[in-house]
Amino acid sequence: MATDLNGKTVFITGASSGIGAACVEVFATAGCRLLLAARRLDRLETMAERLREESGTEVQVAALDVRDRKAVNAWVEGLGPNWSDIDVLVNNAGLARGLSTVYEGDINDWEEMIDTNIKGLLWVTRAVLQGMVARGSGHVINIGSIAGHETYPGGNVYCASKHAVTAIGRALNIDVLGTGVRVSSVDPGLVDTEFSVVRFHGDQKRADSVYDGMEPLHGQDVADAVFFCATRPPHANVREMILMPSAQAAAVHVHREG
Repeated sequence: MATDLNGKTVFITGASSGIGAACVEVFATAGCRLLLAARRLDRLETMAERLREESGTEVQVAALDVRDRKAVNAWVEGLGPNWSDIDVLVNNAGLARGLSTVYEGDINDWEEMIDTNIKGLLWVTRAVLQGMVARGSGHVINIGSIAGHETYPGGNVYCASKHAVTAIGRALNIDVLGTGVRVSSVDPGLVDTEFSVVRFHGDQKRADSVYDGMEPLHGQDVADAVFFCATRPPHANVREMILMPSAQAAAVHVHREG
């Protein structure tokens, strides 16, 4: 029997677009109270206002860069008593930058991926997980990637960062064993979001070419998978879910029409 999340508090990072924004809609529909963080506060505020008007959703938003450990800790510690008991954490904030060999790669791109995808996930998880363990309940859901299970040409540092997310998730499951806290990872293949635009530094044409001749996943598909993980009964945990478009068999094996 699925768990009812009505009234539960859900914290989503990278909530302003793509998979994060789709997760917002799914959890809002389920009657959850939402803590939404991203760097683009204007988008979050517009989203929150709409959710409050349409469904009376309780929402708090924050301009938060997960790379800033002190800011993450201060924000989580500053949540009032009505918001501090976080039931579900969705670690969605993450990005890819560039697609080049190690000997040609941009070190600034590397640092941004490592600081966001690995360190940022760790900062947020540690800040939230302590309360979950103390209460004996909670669920951490990481948004990983097929790149956390395979590598592909030019994906070196991004793949390494997502392999780290996979390893962290597996280790967390050992860390929280017996505490009542669960840890899941949803690892998608190609998803049509701003991901490729960000990877290629705003080159929309190059980003669009990633999905030429095939139908990728959409943010809603991944959000549905996240929600499935979050609603399993307490005795069940989806440790890892690899979610792929039907037209994609592996990281570099994609069937394209035409």
